[in-house]
Amino acid sequence: MPDDPRSTAFQILNRVREKRLPLDRVLEQVSVQDLSKRDRALANAIVYGVLRWQARLDWIISFFSKTRLKKIEPDVLTILRIGLFQVIFMDRVPVSAAVDTSVELTKSFAPKWIVSYVNALLRNASEKYHDVSFPDPKKNRISHLATTKSFPEWLIKRWLKLLGQEETAQLCDAINTIPPITVRVNSLKAPRSNLLETLSKNVDTIIKTSFSPDGLSFTGPKILIEEFKEFKDGLFQVQDEAAQLVTQLLDPKPGEVVLDACAGLGGKTGHMAQMMNNQGSITAADLDEGKLLKLETDADRLGISIINTVKQDFNQPITEKPAPLFDRILLDAPCTGLGVLRRNPDTKWSALQNNLTRCKERQVLFMNNLADHVKPSGIMVYAVCSTEPEENGDVIKAFLNNHKEFVIEKKPGVLKGDANVLINNKGFLITSPSLHNMDGFFAARLKRIE
Repeated sequence: MPDDPRSTAFQILNRVREKRLPLDRVLEQVSVQDLSKRDRALANAIVYGVLRWQARLDWIISFFSKTRLKKIEPDVLTILRIGLFQVIFMDRVPVSAAVDTSVELTKSFAPKWIVSYVNALLRNASEKYHDVSFPDPKKNRISHLATTKSFPEWLIKRWLKLLGQEETAQLCDAINTIPPITVRVNSLKAPRSNLLETLSKNVDTIIKTSFSPDGLSFTGPKILIEEFKEFKDGLFQVQDEAAQLVTQLLDPKPGEVVLDACAGLGGKTGHMAQMMNNQGSITAADLDEGKLLKLETDADRLGISIINTVKQDFNQPITEKPAPLFDRILLDAPCTGLGVLRRNPDTKWSALQNNLTRCKERQVLFMNNLADHVKPSGIMVYAVCSTEPEENGDVIKAFLNNHKEFVIEKKPGVLKGDANVLINNKGFLITSPSLHNMDGFFAARLKRIE
């Protein structure tokens, strides 16, 4: 296929579907280097938009198609979604361009009758999609919200029970918005005020984050993030404000010995190091060696020297002798990722309700395997990018039932300024896309008292 934004988007969406890989992993595999900046932006807009609005697009397609949705060949369905998304959601793309390019893309692999089918459906839909009726909210509010807001029905049903109709609709709308790019200033190299001034020259809008003292949020970068001189010089890391608050809840101090369990790419690891003024020791552990290599590279860029990486599976107890002890442990546990759907819309369609139970069991196991490695009077922070009860309070309750040596610090007083209002009366830090314009995170700070 030619290297153009629509065929690139087609390849990415098909690989997400066929390989069942996370979108971010697929984006690493599919090269967009041959595309211009404008074409890269268009490809990304199509990919994220199609995944974000998939259920709504499918409802409209089924309205105009004589073939049932489940009978449409998957590659053809992808093209219909791509074409229809441009027609409905992209004002700057002429309808003729959206339809014609979809037809040309179909010609590259399908017989003439399929090409005619795609052409006819998209032309008909582009003229009449305003007339499509959606499920009646009075008769079936679950189906209505799932279709109009584009979410799986099981998730809508769940949120309606937990949040009610108004908050569920608000949450869906917030998740469906394009989030700003949020970064954490590397205070080891520069204050936030300096970076605010220098970054403002290459972005459309930029503001300080409301709750994190180290964050900046911006829109409309004129170049790729990796091409910013400030990025190359290690002046910031890309990190959502909610994730920044998790590290602040841990509150690591200079000279301490800290473990970042499930460190991943090391966003929170880097934040720990700057809060520790690059003094002390941080062990960044993860099962994925590829992520640890990227973490080490990023640490070098940031000018951090106190991080040591180690491959570790926390499904198993730490067998190292003597058993290592830490002043503080952060467990940013594997989870469903339902709190970061606005950044990862593919998760809408890959997450399953029974994943919540499986994740909870693994999260409790990880905590159990880490408990003995917290020093007396030490701190362990449990965090997940999910605000679902099974992965939040239920995990903390299950852990504390078996570990009387730990208590929740309900008023730790370690967050800055207004951020303390995000901690509820149970001592849980909870953030929300709809309430706080940041990712949905949960965190709790536990102290070992004996």
